[in-house]
Amino acid sequence: MKLLSAAQAWTAVSLLAVNLCSLPASAIVLDPTNEDSVRAVSKDVAQVLWSMYASNDSQVLSGITGLLTYPPYYWWQAGAMFGQLIDYWYYTGDDDYNDMIRAGLIHQAGDKWDYMPANQSKDEGNDDQLFWAFTLMSAAEYNFPNPPDGTPGWLALSQSIWNQLGTRWEAATCGGGVRWQIYQWLPGWNYKNLASNGGYFQLSARLALFTGNSTYADKAVEIFDWLQNTSPLVTKDFVVYDGSNIDAGSGDQGNCTKPDTNQWTYNYGIMIGGAAYMYNYTNGSDIWRERLTGLINKTSIFFPAQNNGILTEPCEGPQNCNGDMVSFKGYLARWYAASAQLAPFTAPTVMPLLQKSGIAAAQACVGPSTTGGGSYECGNRWYQTGYDGKSGVGEQLAALSIIAANMVPWSKSPLTSNSGGTSKGNPSLGTGQDEGIPKLDYGVATAGDKAGAAILTIFMAVATIGGAYWLII
Repeated sequence: MKLLSAAQAWTAVSLLAVNLCSLPASAIVLDPTNEDSVRAVSKDVAQVLWSMYASNDSQVLSGITGLLTYPPYYWWQAGAMFGQLIDYWYYTGDDDYNDMIRAGLIHQAGDKWDYMPANQSKDEGNDDQLFWAFTLMSAAEYNFPNPPDGTPGWLALSQSIWNQLGTRWEAATCGGGVRWQIYQWLPGWNYKNLASNGGYFQLSARLALFTGNSTYADKAVEIFDWLQNTSPLVTKDFVVYDGSNIDAGSGDQGNCTKPDTNQWTYNYGIMIGGAAYMYNYTNGSDIWRERLTGLINKTSIFFPAQNNGILTEPCEGPQNCNGDMVSFKGYLARWYAASAQLAPFTAPTVMPLLQKSGIAAAQACVGPSTTGGGSYECGNRWYQTGYDGKSGVGEQLAALSIIAANMVPWSKSPLTSNSGGTSKGNPSLGTGQDEGIPKLDYGVATAGDKAGAAILTIFMAVATIGGAYWLII
């Protein structure tokens, strides 16, 4: 995949209108070049997603504010869902869900405003905490209704998570990086994954742009350099792998010498988002332009010709996607959209991809709803005609993400503290200190460093040809 010229992009967009005519009569028809069409289809899909969290009378189905029904849904998925619904509100102006989203974000922050809630003390990992941080940053960047007086702002809550991650950076293993897990007794403790480290990179980049504070930018640069030059997780030509083992007991794959070479859409999305924020922060520097372009070009593998160039997760072919994987495409779509806004030179490439796959996702949203939200449940395999019989929060989130992302041409870019962002910060939240961003300890994190932390990721391996699938649960 190469970045398209503006003329090539408009040619691709014009062809979409022709493709609309080839859809079956029963399909939901999305015209991604029409604002009213994108808004209307997004609303239908969002209603079903919301119905998977709360009933028509606003009662939370799980019985706990901020949580999805459990099982099969995990804490991080609720954070990701709220993030997508905040995007939906920002793009469409529909604020029907805002009060309950805000309540969910506040309730799950925990007693210390650290997103270590006691009810998740046995499962939470670094990447899980980061997905809530992504949502908090979106709330800050979009001027989502602020928390009540006496409650830290969305920016402050994001800074709390960033400060915690600083205490978990380990130079003594793999030359740096944070582990997948927070507690050493959890499976996955000896794995440094892309989602945690790439997520830390993206959070640092977003904080840098929003606050203008170079401390965050310096950390973003350090993490990216570690990912590409010390770890095997991002190659010199911008291939993004899932993670790598620390444990020397795993032979030549110990100490992060070899990666798990599985490639997932969301890992690329996380890195693309971070690079786009850094491109904007550096006023379009050549290095971040090169990195962002390289990452986007490598995502061509997820638009295979045999699936008509429709966004496809690798697990869809063998049909072994789990409850996490079915949502992954949504995060690539989300940060494609952010890239189009923050680095406009990428829009001619990413917008046609969002448009074509948005049409495909919409026509897959014709499943009979079992949650009372209408007959707009979305399937998993968008390249198939109609609903494929597989639906849930992940599938609905992914479809809403790529459909609503087509509102980018009519939407403003994310705000900063210098361009109208009103969220209040507290750079010492999560540190126990009164003021200032603390100097980070880059030594090996001890059990004492992690005291009070809660955990949400369950490690599992699924044997496949070529390696193990390492999952974020």
